[in-house]
Amino acid sequence: MVYVSRRSALTVIAGAGAALATGRGRAAEPIQGRAIYPVAVPVYQTHFVADRIGYFKDAGLDAKLIQGGSGVKTREIIASQQGDIGIGDITHPMQLSNRGRNGRVLMPVDTRSSSVMFIIRKDLYDQGITTLEKLAAWKRPDDRKPIVSVSSLGGTNHVWSSYYMEVMGLDTKVTWIGTGNVDTMLGSLKTKQVDVLVSSLSLLNDSRDQGWGALLFDGTDAEIWNKYIGGKVPVTAHFTLQATIDKDPPKMQAFVTAIWRATQWIKKHSAEEVYDVIEPYVGSTSKGANVTEITALQKVTDYDATIDAAAWGRGEKVWFREMTGIKPLTPADLVAPGFIDAAKKAYPA
Repeated sequence: MVYVSRRSALTVIAGAGAALATGRGRAAEPIQGRAIYPVAVPVYQTHFVADRIGYFKDAGLDAKLIQGGSGVKTREIIASQQGDIGIGDITHPMQLSNRGRNGRVLMPVDTRSSSVMFIIRKDLYDQGITTLEKLAAWKRPDDRKPIVSVSSLGGTNHVWSSYYMEVMGLDTKVTWIGTGNVDTMLGSLKTKQVDVLVSSLSLLNDSRDQGWGALLFDGTDAEIWNKYIGGKVPVTAHFTLQATIDKDPPKMQAFVTAIWRATQWIKKHSAEEVYDVIEPYVGSTSKGANVTEITALQKVTDYDATIDAAAWGRGEKVWFREMTGIKPLTPADLVAPGFIDAAKKAYPA
């Protein structure tokens, strides 16, 4: 499926980001840029759509999409300024700010996590380990605690799954490890190196189809989320450094405008159409698994891209606790709303 963009525009923020201009582009030659995403799953689809539909190009960018390998590695790339904009758990820019790097959230991605599915080894599920409580009471053959795999320690999967386990009093009864990208995560479950994998719907479906895994606990379910979290929270975000913004504000505006347009494109298209566009980026898992996940993502995407005080307040209990080690921050400390505000004016939803 081929999509042709009809309008070319570049939005430019001057100074702190109050002034907006749209036009044919800021320079004859494309501006080089790097967008970093953790692993090849649909949750990062806004980057993929912005690239494939041509919104980066429309904004005057020659944008290279680079797979970081995990959320933590993505944060490190952004911290070193080897990447302009990253996508990942909102705690990543918080960690940057806590460490004197002045992380900035450019726009939120979602309203609840889509990557907190506890996928247990099928053989253990068949033995009757069908709840988190039963998992916590079980011991491996060498008498060690169950091993729970996440993409990276400190990443989205870990932050939110550990919170669920913590409020249930189970977090110290398992061993957490990071296993990296899609292939290594699925491989660790298949080979029984880990007992539970915390990830997204596409990996759950693939592991089910292959006979390796079963759903143990769905932390993405709206009823469960509302019981433990209480409602809308900005879980995933596009982020950068204040130093990167200061270096080239128009370049950062171009990125945000392209991603905003991608978000609105996703809202108006079916999961099948989205998959057809992003397939080159998510080919490690099956079409069926990806389409199912994209369908679920469309229900939790923040199409307004705003962070209000209530949503921030709900997230504080998860973000600012001993496990994360993050010192409390306010929205004013972290969020740079000028770029998304300008993008909305240029391309109203």
